Amino acid sequence: MLASFAPEAGADDTNTDGYLERAQTQVKEEVRVTAAVPDAKESKAYFGEPLYRRGVQPVWLEIENNRDETVTFLPVGLDPAYYSPIEAATINQKDKTNETDVISINEKFFKEGMGFRVAANSRSSGFVFSRLDEGTKSFNVDVISKSGFTTFTFFIKVPGLRVDHQDIDWQSIYPADEVADYSKDELVEALEAAICCVRDKKNTDMGDPLNLVIIGNVDEVYYAFIRAGWDETETIHSGSLWKTAKSFIGGGEYRYSPVSALYVFDRPQDVAFQRARENIHERNHLRLWMTSMRYQDKPVWIGQISRDIGVRFTKKTITTHKIDPNVDETREYLLENLAYSQALKKFAYVKGVGEAPIDEPRGNLTGDPYFTDGYRLVLWVSSQPVDLADIEVENWRRPPGH
Repeated sequence: MLASFAPEAGADDTNTDGYLERAQTQVKEEVRVTAAVPDAKESKAYFGEPLYRRGVQPVWLEIENNRDETVTFLPVGLDPAYYSPIEAATINQKDKTNETDVISINEKFFKEGMGFRVAANSRSSGFVFSRLDEGTKSFNVDVISKSGFTTFTFFIKVPGLRVDHQDIDWQSIYPADEVADYSKDELVEALEAAICCVRDKKNTDMGDPLNLVIIGNVDEVYYAFIRAGWDETETIHSGSLWKTAKSFIGGGEYRYSPVSALYVFDRPQDVAFQRARENIHERNHLRLWMTSMRYQDKPVWIGQISRDIGVRFTKKTITTHKIDPNVDETREYLLENLAYSQALKKFAYVKGVGEAPIDEPRGNLTGDPYFTDGYRLVLWVSSQPVDLADIEVENWRRPPGH
């Protein structure tokens, strides 16, 4: 059960800037959990310190235990590297020289910290100090008691990051008379006949292969990739360009760096996700376009995934990311990534890209070579956890070596 949370007037004096109005509530097995995530301004207003600037993100929880036994909250499930209250306070004391200020900050953070145990038929609330995630915050709240182990999974949008898909009206991408539900055979035929590769803005040159098909509604796609550790992509504006430039020059990590626009259906990607390493020059990124096709009432998306492995110089753009030419390996990585993250229901393969052997590679829009077996990976994603043993395989087509 998932619901928004509306605190009673005067029930909690922490609702100074409205973050509790964005709270979500879930109820399972006689335990009720409410979670909210203050943004950067709200965190600073409440704690008096710039927590986000120092990489700390407070998560507010309220656990109501309606069992006849004590339950224990396990904060490591929310963030395996969470900060203790005093540790979070210490991080924010670097510019403090007055001992009274230090003691006051310690007391404030300790008082606001979430306790581990919630007695029978009672409730407890407080903050867990986690590592910073901009955009959508994904986390688990795990509780354990004699009765067993219960997990609550939350996806909470936190204001501040201007992501590329936030203004899309998904209902009006296609006129209603263009949207059609396909049978299995019709879908396979349509996917294998679809355009092989992305295009440039002028629709003249072809680039990276469209080697992905995703089946799922908007929230399922969104939450599956967030669960699997992919980050949203920021829109291109002066702030995001500056952060990207700093990480590019310094070789650091910027998890939400904008990606360039590639085109399918005469429009740029509807949504992009990325998984960056410590270095911005090394990351996996993917782009997705919603099609007008539906399969078993679910939207069908077509997409492209590639792996940046470095930077090279070009005459056209001065510098560009160099991709791993083995795009099939990157495609298979996504299959494993979603499966191990419990975000995958089933998968299949279809043809459609066209084979390009290693000794006769094709090139993308920036001149990078790539080779492929010519197959597309079809993935049914899930917003709810799916065990590895429960993932289904649809034997539509079989790529070489599978």
